[in-house]
Amino acid sequence: MSQLKPFKVIILGFDGVLGSVLAGALDLFSFTGVSWQRFLNEAVAPRFNVQTASLGGVDIRCSNRLIMQAHCDIQEVAECDLLLIPTIGDSIDKVLMQNSELLPHLKRLANTKADIASNCSGAFFLAAAGLLDNKVATTHWGYASKFKADFPLVDLQENQFVTQSGNIFCAAGGSAFYDLGLLLIERYCGREISTQVAKTQIIDSKRGNQNSYTNVTLHKPHADQLVKQVQEFIEENFNQSIQVNHLATMVNITPRTLNRRFQAAVAMRPIEYIQAVRIEQAKRLLESGDVTIKSLADKVGYDDLSSFTRLFKRATELTPKEYQDKFSRLAI
Repeated sequence: MSQLKPFKVIILGFDGVLGSVLAGALDLFSFTGVSWQRFLNEAVAPRFNVQTASLGGVDIRCSNRLIMQAHCDIQEVAECDLLLIPTIGDSIDKVLMQNSELLPHLKRLANTKADIASNCSGAFFLAAAGLLDNKVATTHWGYASKFKADFPLVDLQENQFVTQSGNIFCAAGGSAFYDLGLLLIERYCGREISTQVAKTQIIDSKRGNQNSYTNVTLHKPHADQLVKQVQEFIEENFNQSIQVNHLATMVNITPRTLNRRFQAAVAMRPIEYIQAVRIEQAKRLLESGDVTIKSLADKVGYDDLSSFTRLFKRATELTPKEYQDKFSRLAI
């Protein structure tokens, strides 16, 4: 049987790139059709031809000071099947400014048959090139506020691990790159090959969304002082009984008006913000390890542990116990 022609993958290299993602992408796609076959003593059949490309083909200086040699010049890449934009590891504004000459090449390749995919803050490159205008995208939750301010035309879904809008793909922070990689491998090679890669690389392909990692305070940047006043009250009294009617009376407006202004300012109703603050406080308690699961609900303003557990799982896709087991080490 003749070997299938490998798909051409170009990984964009630039000064300030996060080295681990650049190298990780190189490994993930290069070993598709290789590692699994080696384990089973089968003929190796690489499914991707992977190259790193920089402007002018110059060496790539990663944010961790690792210097990697580019395989080719992005200016000479006429076409490819997939263009990957890794994470920006240095200052986003500095990297975008210093690498602005890359943007025309992103737009040029986006107008071919190529799929374009970014990881984490790499989405800023796509947005700066205008490739995400009026499209769904995601990035690391920590950059969401900046992204929305810099690129208001983009429909940012920061709670999503991976988004797709036509031929444009985005992954959120860190390990979400592997979700994106497996999705793209399945897109080109089928589910069986994608599953082989997940098994050989020991990748959990069902992590869900990144709500477990978000911080509710990142929803606060806005200019409505009345809403900020209510937010501060909620954050200071989250462990008490809080009624929306009381909040509205406190600031001398109707509950309906309060709901409308909250939606406009933070894209949540007041009751949703109350729940989000309580979930955030619960996560912090679980991370510190200074709480029992039984006492957790009471500490964040809920009488019923069962209903709170359901709410917590709906928000984070983990039970409080699962969250504590997974994240308590972060406080050490």
